[in-house]
Amino acid sequence: MTSPGELERTLRENLRGEIDFGAAARALTTMDASNYRRVPVGVVAPRDADDVAAALTVCAEAGVPVVPRGGGTSIAGQATGVGVVLDLTRHMNTLVSVDPEARTAVVHPGLVLDRLRDAVRPYGLTFGPDPSTHSRCTLGGMIGNNACGAHSVAWGTTADNVTELAVTTYGGTTHRIGTGWAGAPDGLRELIAGHLGPLRTGMPPGFSRRISGYGGLDALLPEHGVRVARAFCGSEGTLGVVTEAVVRLVETPRSPVLAVLGYADESAAAEAAAGLLPYGPLTVEGMAQDLVGDTAADLPRGGAWLFVEMPDEGAARALLRAADTVDGTLVTDPAEQRALWRIRDDAAGTATRMPDGSMAWPGWEDCAVPPARLGAYLREFRALLAAHGLRGSPYGHFGEGCVHVRIDFDLVSAPGIGRFRTFSEELADLVVAHGGSLSGEHGDGQARAELLPKMYGPDIVRLFGAYKDVWDPAGGMNPGILVRPARLDENLRFTVLPATPFAGEIARCVGVAKCRTTDPGGGASVMCPSYRVTGEERHSTRGRARLLHEMLAGEIVTDGWRSAEVAEALDLCLACKGCRSDCPVGVDMAAYKAEFLHHHWAGRIRPLSHYTLGGLPGWLRLIARLRAAGTVNALARRVPVPGLDRERGGRLPELAREPFTRSLPATPAFEARSPGRSPGFVMLWPDTFTEYLAPETGRAAVRVLRAAGLDVDVPRGGTVCCGLTYVSTGRLDRARKVLRRTLDTLGEPAGPVVVLEPSCAAALRADLPALLPDDPRAARLAGAVRTFAETLEEYAPAWRPPRLDREVVGQTHCHQHAVLGDGPDRRLRERAGLTGELSGGCCGLAGNFGFEPGHHEVSAACAEEQLLPSLRAAPRNAVIQADGFSCRTQIAQLGGGRARHLAELLAEGL
Repeated sequence: MTSPGELERTLRENLRGEIDFGAAARALTTMDASNYRRVPVGVVAPRDADDVAAALTVCAEAGVPVVPRGGGTSIAGQATGVGVVLDLTRHMNTLVSVDPEARTAVVHPGLVLDRLRDAVRPYGLTFGPDPSTHSRCTLGGMIGNNACGAHSVAWGTTADNVTELAVTTYGGTTHRIGTGWAGAPDGLRELIAGHLGPLRTGMPPGFSRRISGYGGLDALLPEHGVRVARAFCGSEGTLGVVTEAVVRLVETPRSPVLAVLGYADESAAAEAAAGLLPYGPLTVEGMAQDLVGDTAADLPRGGAWLFVEMPDEGAARALLRAADTVDGTLVTDPAEQRALWRIRDDAAGTATRMPDGSMAWPGWEDCAVPPARLGAYLREFRALLAAHGLRGSPYGHFGEGCVHVRIDFDLVSAPGIGRFRTFSEELADLVVAHGGSLSGEHGDGQARAELLPKMYGPDIVRLFGAYKDVWDPAGGMNPGILVRPARLDENLRFTVLPATPFAGEIARCVGVAKCRTTDPGGGASVMCPSYRVTGEERHSTRGRARLLHEMLAGEIVTDGWRSAEVAEALDLCLACKGCRSDCPVGVDMAAYKAEFLHHHWAGRIRPLSHYTLGGLPGWLRLIARLRAAGTVNALARRVPVPGLDRERGGRLPELAREPFTRSLPATPAFEARSPGRSPGFVMLWPDTFTEYLAPETGRAAVRVLRAAGLDVDVPRGGTVCCGLTYVSTGRLDRARKVLRRTLDTLGEPAGPVVVLEPSCAAALRADLPALLPDDPRAARLAGAVRTFAETLEEYAPAWRPPRLDREVVGQTHCHQHAVLGDGPDRRLRERAGLTGELSGGCCGLAGNFGFEPGHHEVSAACAEEQLLPSLRAAPRNAVIQADGFSCRTQIAQLGGGRARHLAELLAEGL
């Protein structure tokens, strides 16, 4: 048996692509978006088809299995492997050509679906199949799983839209397959000729979503045209590696209209779905109240809904008249349609969270039954869940009878895993009883392949094995998947984790990989800025979560909290908290990073930046007491501050000559406990940045709040702090000490606490109660925190702001986006006549991140993604708004403009 070291050396000698057998590369590919985990020996990123052939030749000679991997969003375990993982996304990710006349495109397997759609959009074309992971799934992965998506009711599955495939098999042999036997492997024609009877009579009755097993095998029948490429689709990497594909394109409807139909309950919606198909819908998607949650307020009346996209308004109105609904509406505005579709796109993640905050998991994600049976099936499915004491929120492609659901399995304890197996067996029986398919679009992987005999019977399953053996006689392609499968309760990813709260948090990442999109997403998304500028998996939220998972497991990453691999991946995490809101399951990598740094540096001397930047509040308070701001500023202009990035000049922004609270007019001393305060009383929080670096912001806020009729008081002397800089550098014990001192100083808040700096407001609202869960004062202070705009909207609703009537550009702070929300800010700007939208994303400075050594390149690249281009494109008379001090600093240093807080803009207009 070839050793991993020998295999790595041989691969390096024969390939031009990257070969990485290190702990980090292996840890990043142990899991996909499923419940399963398999540990590879190494990762290869081939540059082209020749590299793929070389890798498959070397691995076959060494007897090492291979699994091809795209975006890693498979939900049944088929994108994990125990041998060599081929990462086809790094180099083999190009669109080779487009033929608009023939409506075809030639693609490489690592091309992300949305990149193909973007490229063909100018021709009025698109690729029909569109799974919810369209922003990060790859064409190769879609071919492997025979992906479908919402529009398959009109345009079919991936197999329906592939005409030719270039395939390389284990051992390095290449094939070009399409229609007819040309290019097929030796023995395939003879195998089919010898099993015409079973293929004609033994396959379950066909319907559009029969994806399980090699469900397209009957496409090889002569009466079906001998479509070898079609039969290959859905093989889940078990037959060979696709290196190129010719795909069909379809015409994009010019003005699609979304009909949102409300029904009394899920069964009514399910039973209505099949009756809508004669009207020619492009999509018929269903979801119920338990999935939609609070967003139901934006939908028509009902307890369940069908989202039915029609090609034009006339067809949509005809559908709405004919549909027997509780309520319904038509949505013609593309932006409103996108907002509603976002509910559906995020369902793969939101369905993972139960109403009580507990988690639910894939495993029975996409069973399908004939659409006419869907209502009855769902009723029995709900009853089966209840009988096993399980919960889940079904949703999915009701027009094709395909149901997605995440279920709150206990996949850790022996009894829970036993219940998982029993439920899986009984559900398979239920699906088969309704004439359905165990998989309706995502493949069987390890989750369902063991149960395929229930659906197909032993003869067809043996034929599946013979089919694989023709393509892969040595059995080296993705073993344990589909044919001769591993048990569905083996290799569960949760069993390797310790029973700790932190491990439970890390396990939240289900791998749907929304963090891997390279689209900025405008103001709708912040996550994940470091991935978007580096393109490296380890710098995505999912990649970091996987490394932390393996750190806790201890099999690949063996040095625990001291792990250099984890530290390196987290080093470029900006702690922007974008994942907290944008990740469908609410992964909070900023909090995980703080926890890791807390342990990683425990008992050791930390990086100098942790003391200079992490301890910034203390340093600034000391300088203010000594009245040494002018001296420090002069010194900093000559001598770089230790621990700061030299590319940024090695210095902080200039300190204010006089702190904010010292510059205020004399008022009665702040009283910590004042139960008799007036109804209009608000306390203005003197955060570190406002107090010592930007007192003009605080003075402007006082002026505006008082103009709005509010009674403003401010704690004096710099004695309160949100602990943000200590949290972001992982000095959690120090952060807790600072926060307890703050609570002692403030006492019970007598009214709203107005926090001007969004990062500080987010820290008080989210980090404070998390760090001091046993102190009831923490929750009360967190509940009292308000942003500047929230305060005016809630406590001075009748106040009319001055009309500025200017266009505004700038940056919404990432912590505001993730934790606080910016609805009140948008409404306040509108009332003040400030038109235009602020940039989304992250400015890239992100508190201490942009000042730390080695971060300048990534910091500047983040700013160039959305913020700086928006400033350059703005009219000359536009005002620049950025409520975050980091954002204002980044704009000043990289954009050359002066940004101001919204309070400053309003104060100037008074």
